Amino acid sequence: MVTLRLVSSVSLTLLTAADPSSSIFVKLTLTPFSSKRMAHSIARATLGLTQPNKIDPPKISFAAKDADLVEWKGDLLAVGVTEKDLVRDDNSKFKNSLLQKLDSKLQGLLSEASAEEEFTGKTGQSTVLRLPGLGAKRVGLIGLGSGASATSTYRILGEATAAAAKSARATNVAITLASPEGIPAELKLTSASAIASGAVLGTFDDIRFKSEPKQATLKSVDIIGLGTGPEIEKKLKYAGDVCSGVILGKQLVNAPANVLTPGVLAGEAEKIASEHSDVLSAKILNVEQCIELKMGSYLGVAAASTNPPHFIHLCYKPPNGEVKNKLALVGKGLTFDSGGYNIKTGPGCSIELMKVDMGGAAAVLGAAKALGQIKPAGVEVHFIVAACENMISGTGMRPGDIITASNGKTIEVNNTDAEGRLTLADALVYACNQGVGKIVDLATLTGACIVALGPSIAGVFTPSDELAKEVVGASEAGGEKLWRMPLEESYWESMKSGVADMVNTGGRQGGSITAALFLKQFVDEKVQWMHIDMAGPVYSDKKKGATGFGISTLVEWVLKNSS
Repeated sequence: MVTLRLVSSVSLTLLTAADPSSSIFVKLTLTPFSSKRMAHSIARATLGLTQPNKIDPPKISFAAKDADLVEWKGDLLAVGVTEKDLVRDDNSKFKNSLLQKLDSKLQGLLSEASAEEEFTGKTGQSTVLRLPGLGAKRVGLIGLGSGASATSTYRILGEATAAAAKSARATNVAITLASPEGIPAELKLTSASAIASGAVLGTFDDIRFKSEPKQATLKSVDIIGLGTGPEIEKKLKYAGDVCSGVILGKQLVNAPANVLTPGVLAGEAEKIASEHSDVLSAKILNVEQCIELKMGSYLGVAAASTNPPHFIHLCYKPPNGEVKNKLALVGKGLTFDSGGYNIKTGPGCSIELMKVDMGGAAAVLGAAKALGQIKPAGVEVHFIVAACENMISGTGMRPGDIITASNGKTIEVNNTDAEGRLTLADALVYACNQGVGKIVDLATLTGACIVALGPSIAGVFTPSDELAKEVVGASEAGGEKLWRMPLEESYWESMKSGVADMVNTGGRQGGSITAALFLKQFVDEKVQWMHIDMAGPVYSDKKKGATGFGISTLVEWVLKNSS
């Protein structure tokens, strides 16, 4: 028996028998977000970012090169080795002095075991051995490839060590390089910072939604042979600030759409601002305010959802001193994308992963959190997200509709699943109106970019060579991969409409280029602008989780523009 009873204007009580023959009833109270519509509220009551898991990163410390690694006592000693470090002599013994020393103490077992496992030092290779004879319970060899120089290589070393520590349930580890003398002095700080970042991020597991979560066991990491002193400690503080932003970004992307609605995302943005209120302020625009600003493109996408849109604007201003540069970071914020009436169907549509369609917003808010802690001088930064859902209902946007963006341009919607660019259109107009000189937008925009560049590289589009050089340089320092793509103006022909100023999608060929050309229509010509299509690297299929992509690059870029 089911009885439905209206208890009050704001609650609905459902009484249903757990067993028809039983007199036991289950009472469930549902609270809608407004008197007109009911949103998903059950999951948010018990899960999600409002009650995050405790994040306890391992303590990082540095030791001098002359530390005796043979006698170091702990659970795991990890050695980063290049292919050159593994060169052997005529007796099949290591030529590298550190490996030689460790192997001698282990009576040749390290050399023998690594040969049997065909460990050659290639990037991504690792082997962990439990061998008696050292102070450490285990020794691990982590491959760095032909020659370790990039920030990403050292971050991978830290991540691989953290992964090995998880498998071994280790509480303390040491990380060193077989040939630290091969790193130029000016790069040692960056290398040590990258290793530390990798260890912290590799330790983090998003366990908020597991009924029996396993807590990380790693408590301390000693980085040996890359220097000590105040400069490296300062660099470590910076790495910790960036990691906190990356972890937030991962949590935002991992959170399911029934937990992370546009309203919850806006709440997280306000929380970041309140935690760093000395430098950050928050403004959240509601539907009425967006209507006043004539954001027809953004509101057209949001129209079908029971969860109302929230337009997020954080502003960073330095605690003191003159502002020399004004920047804007704009992130696509679709907390779920069904595709609308052009619904995502068929193999490969990945509708179940469309919670990640706010990866650009996560990057922007993660960068805001990090910068709120770093507090760079001389730069003002606007963080902008047009947050909403792309759903299906009688109030939703239809294929063939014509909508008007806030700069007055009209758009014929020939595909409701090309919605991200519609939300970004009004966000870019808004960003230009803040008086900024440079804008970088980030979006999980096109599958075409994944086809072109694969799962680990983001495509960048900009008419500015100067901005391209700045941001690509920042990505290299941050350990992330970008590749500049062409903005082929002749492709705009496919975006012309017979009844409006433009359509929102062209043909399949060059899809990421035409998407970028669409966004360009909403940027003031006086403003330097770059679009980053991060559809590939936002999520790792192998790790089944978010990567936090883009945050390190954004922070580095802002710092390059600070005084």
